[in-house]
Amino acid sequence: MKKLFLITLAALAALNLQAQSSEEVQTDVNQYGQVVTSVPVNATLQDGILVLQNKKQNYKMWFDVRVQGDAAVYFGYDKNLVQIGNGMSMRRTRFAVKAQLDKNWYGEIDTDWTSGTPELKDAILEYTGVDRLSIKMGNFKENFSIQRNTTSRYLQFMERPMVTALAPSRHLGVAVTYSLPYLWTSAGVFGPELKGSEEMTAMEDGNKDYGLNEGLSYTAKIVGRPLYKMDNASLHIGAAVSYREPKLTSTDGYNAIRYSSRNSTSINRKKFLDTDAIKGLDHELAYTFEMAGHWNGLRYEGAYIARSAYLDPAKTVIPAADLKPQTAQGYYVQAGWLLFGGKQNYDADGAKYTRINPGRSWGDLELCARYEYADFNCSKYYAGGSAHAFTLGINYYPTKNVKFVINYQYNMNDKYANGKGSNDGTDEAAKWFVGYDKNGVKSKVPADIVGNKGICYHMIACRFQVAF
Repeated sequence: MKKLFLITLAALAALNLQAQSSEEVQTDVNQYGQVVTSVPVNATLQDGILVLQNKKQNYKMWFDVRVQGDAAVYFGYDKNLVQIGNGMSMRRTRFAVKAQLDKNWYGEIDTDWTSGTPELKDAILEYTGVDRLSIKMGNFKENFSIQRNTTSRYLQFMERPMVTALAPSRHLGVAVTYSLPYLWTSAGVFGPELKGSEEMTAMEDGNKDYGLNEGLSYTAKIVGRPLYKMDNASLHIGAAVSYREPKLTSTDGYNAIRYSSRNSTSINRKKFLDTDAIKGLDHELAYTFEMAGHWNGLRYEGAYIARSAYLDPAKTVIPAADLKPQTAQGYYVQAGWLLFGGKQNYDADGAKYTRINPGRSWGDLELCARYEYADFNCSKYYAGGSAHAFTLGINYYPTKNVKFVINYQYNMNDKYANGKGSNDGTDEAAKWFVGYDKNGVKSKVPADIVGNKGICYHMIACRFQVAF
């Protein structure tokens, strides 16, 4: 009797396995009338992210949604010279679909809807079939700056440092990355910037009307990681270089480049640092040196970034005797500490920092500080201004999907930071008054202004963020 019972159980188990197997692999007809293989997927919740996956098929798909709402007030500046408006805005409203299609292929499309119309961010096809090797193609961030490549979810402050405006961002291209525990390398070739309608129109008109090339860039980066054997610490020492041809997507015209940046805030739309269009561009050379690391709850980072415009003597307005590369540059140092036992985390495959592990059941608090300097005074012909900024921040992480941020910042601009790189002795080119002449009359012209100080102001800003 016992033997018969065991045989019956074995038979039922075999029938059940056969039924499961038949359910897992089926055939179906898709919307194009083709016979296709059909397998079920399981829905799981991974730290608040809905994921559809079938592990046997190496398939995984998920939505990536991010919302950031900001508010800021500005004070302590000379209102007789300029007005800086307080305000609120949605900084980012992102919607992305991401999928690991099988063990070899990954795809992604990421859009931003903040302006009311979709703006393309990432559109990626990636091959991951070789261990430690990634071949990525599409529209994505060039591997150049750790601050630029760190997703906005995990920034220590509301905005990246001013000098990060010189770091290449998203462009259409292909990049190869090879990652070892102690060494990370990347090299890529990139074309146009598919940012928005203005850039697309400039590219299409230049191609149609003049047959102009879109312009290529060649970017390479190397990172050493001497502490790769430590579980609670990391050290990231990197350098990158990028050779860049003129881009057809430039809204300042072909063979032109413009270096500009806001004072690390998006609500104040004034770009005090601005060289205006540098005409006669032959090519650019961008380079950076960076160091970052963490130990338990401490995370620190610093970098120097420079970008030089090399001009064609036949096309520039600069006399041959004064001709030299027009270089904008700057640096920053910053650090953050999780106050209640949390842990910082380093993403080795991406060579950047990622989400924290909070130290308490209610979350964690992170105290941050940063000093930064940006110098866009390339020469007397393109004096875009310079600025110092000091920032203190508090980040509260109540859950793995929610973040609240408060930043205090003091900005000190020089007298050349008048919004248009004006140094021609007139008020016409500059956008804002930045000081007073010897007679006490407000002026936009740096040569007439007494002293070197321009617009200085304080900022208190806050953000809520949810990612799901």
